[in-house]
Amino acid sequence: MKVYHTMQQVEQQPELAAGSSVALGFFDGIHTGHQAVIGAAVEYAKAHGLAPALFTFTLPLNSTMKGGRLMDETSKHRLMAQLGVQHYIEPAFEAVCSYTPRQFVEEILHRQCRARAVFCGENFTFGKQAAGDIDTLRTLCEPLGIQVVVVSMTTYQCRLVSSTRIRAALAEGDMESIRTMLGRPYSICFPVQHGQGLGRTLGFPTINQIYPAGFAQPRYGIYITRVRIGEDWYAGATGFGTRPTVNQSGEGATCETFIPGFEGQLYDQQLEVEFYHYLAPSQRFNSLQELADCVNNAARKTLEYFAQNPPKQPNRNASFYL
Repeated sequence: MKVYHTMQQVEQQPELAAGSSVALGFFDGIHTGHQAVIGAAVEYAKAHGLAPALFTFTLPLNSTMKGGRLMDETSKHRLMAQLGVQHYIEPAFEAVCSYTPRQFVEEILHRQCRARAVFCGENFTFGKQAAGDIDTLRTLCEPLGIQVVVVSMTTYQCRLVSSTRIRAALAEGDMESIRTMLGRPYSICFPVQHGQGLGRTLGFPTINQIYPAGFAQPRYGIYITRVRIGEDWYAGATGFGTRPTVNQSGEGATCETFIPGFEGQLYDQQLEVEFYHYLAPSQRFNSLQELADCVNNAARKTLEYFAQNPPKQPNRNASFYL
């Protein structure tokens, strides 16, 4: 998949000369509704000999305009490529936010993307101050010969699936609902950082990952997770919070994962951690031994969980260690 950070790069792309089929949206989290829009654009491209493309935009990492983000850019690109997108167009928001709806359609979609068809959800808005809606899009695209396809929004438990709803479920620790709305487990992919090394002295070394600014965070507590190391998957017990037993200030939430049975050096690696089930809220223990007992109990429950609910593997080469 080719990624374009400016519209000038798009204009210079000869593979778009024959026309493109473009999915439109911000696609934070790439939930099942997003996947329906992207899938429709990709299938249309295959059927009509067009380039499967996607137009979105990037925001500064600390931006909360769309709420806390659900995915890092690397994971987002990887999943988009798996969905069949070949041309991923993501200029900075500042570069396109001043376009009127007419400018957006005529300059970006028609002239630069060479769109022959565009796909979006029912609540899609565009242009300066979100002045354009679906009707506007149809009106502006019709004289240019661009077909507009509006894809119905998906539902879960009789309510619309949305990134906002997923953020709310994340704050509640409802990983099962999130897994259904995303069509896959909620996951993070942040670098492993050096911690205090306390877990190692207590017999349960952990990997420490920090949520960057601007990301939606899960409910504080203990989770059943699994960790991808290379092509292998390992069961994990993850604690997310401020470590109240050893951190008196109550500041600086960290994500710490104990991987039972694993030995090795993982510092600075970008590891994917998938969240499956919320076990218990964070608590302050009276002793380090109580903390160690809690972690070991969570590890035992994690192994039991995956023994009863083996997850689907992302590819035939991946292994799962229990």
